[in-house]
Amino acid sequence: MRSIRSMLLALCFSLALSLPLFAGDWPQWLGPQRDSVWRETGIIQKFPTNGATIRWRTPIGAGYAGPAVAKGRVYVIDRQLNKGANNPSDPFQRGIIPGTERVLCLDESTGKILWQHEYDSPYTISYPSGPRATPLVSDGKVYTLGAEGHLFCLNAKDGKPIWSHEFKKDYNIPTPMWGFSASPLLDGDKLICLVGGTNTTAVAFNKNTGKEIWHALSSKEPGYCPPTIIQGGGKRQLIIWHPESVNSLDPESGKVYWSHPINIKFAMTIPTPRQMDDLLFFTSFYNGSMALRLDHDKPAATLIWQSKKVSEKDTDALHSTMVTPFLENGYIYGVCSYGQLRCLKADTGDRIWETFKATTNDEKEMRWANAFLVKNADRFFLFNEKGDLIIAKLSPKGYEEISRAHILEPTSAAAGRNVLWSHPAYANHSLYARNDNEIVCVNLAK
Repeated sequence: MRSIRSMLLALCFSLALSLPLFAGDWPQWLGPQRDSVWRETGIIQKFPTNGATIRWRTPIGAGYAGPAVAKGRVYVIDRQLNKGANNPSDPFQRGIIPGTERVLCLDESTGKILWQHEYDSPYTISYPSGPRATPLVSDGKVYTLGAEGHLFCLNAKDGKPIWSHEFKKDYNIPTPMWGFSASPLLDGDKLICLVGGTNTTAVAFNKNTGKEIWHALSSKEPGYCPPTIIQGGGKRQLIIWHPESVNSLDPESGKVYWSHPINIKFAMTIPTPRQMDDLLFFTSFYNGSMALRLDHDKPAATLIWQSKKVSEKDTDALHSTMVTPFLENGYIYGVCSYGQLRCLKADTGDRIWETFKATTNDEKEMRWANAFLVKNADRFFLFNEKGDLIIAKLSPKGYEEISRAHILEPTSAAAGRNVLWSHPAYANHSLYARNDNEIVCVNLAK
């Protein structure tokens, strides 16, 4: 009976999430339901022999932030250096680098820039290429978060500001080492953000006015993990994972339901937590993986298993840097610390297989190598840091590559090589991806 009840709750939760959404849009981080599933049909099975078909290319500035696509428009954030300013040769180095951030709105059919909103934003962060968080589009508004904590609500039609916040000024907090990176979450009338500080690690703002609704949690550093809504114990739960603990909150009030302590090295809480039935999964670069079991009857969780090794190279389970894993049918698929695409058994963390074929050209380990995973029908689209788009099947039997095409050149310097670390969007039978020079739209219609 508990199993049936959990299944029904999950189904209702899924339906509730999907009701106001448009199948052809990708309006936020990880897609319409924030689950990295692309639900459009009529998508190609293989790429043409002459490669992928590019619909358009548009020059833009640098950034890690992926695009969002909604109602015939594409939204993306970039960075413009001031004249004479340069990023340091060592991306770990921090200083004050003058420049601006821009929110760009493009016509989906042509790539033409329709409007832009530009604001001053001197960078003080490590890896200062550009902003990190994906725009969020809803009900005629676009919400954006810059790397230095500039939160904007803009009119989606013309880019005019409706309200804004500056996290550093408004909450008297420093910029995290790698900037404000957690893509905001829209839940009802609340825009929920990872901010930082004492009692303000998570803050909910009114989506129409920007007025604070509630604030919660304290941590020395906020980390970089997007807020996430799950269903468990008969309640909708807001999961905030910061470097000191996993926390479940009542999304309406910010009241803490439960917390599970965990000390994450170098504050690298980055990949989005993933739920599968009553299992809640987390992964990070040094600390590895952790699986919690959600209580059936109340908001609570207990530890099922946890990585025994805190290491970037001597790894067990999955030590992901930035790639959000995918969970289905009792298995976990994700990219480990040196580019190993792995399959794990979800209830134990035991490794079933691994391969480098999806992430590194020479199939050898490479620090932070990655490929972003998105499910479409019975296969996955993997967009890797070399700018290759791969169609493949992932199952407990192994990795089966079907087709691949080169889409974009990697342009950001990291670990002695150029990389492409921006999550693409999938909408309108197309892929939208960016590097530090341009954004492209690729036709994926059958």
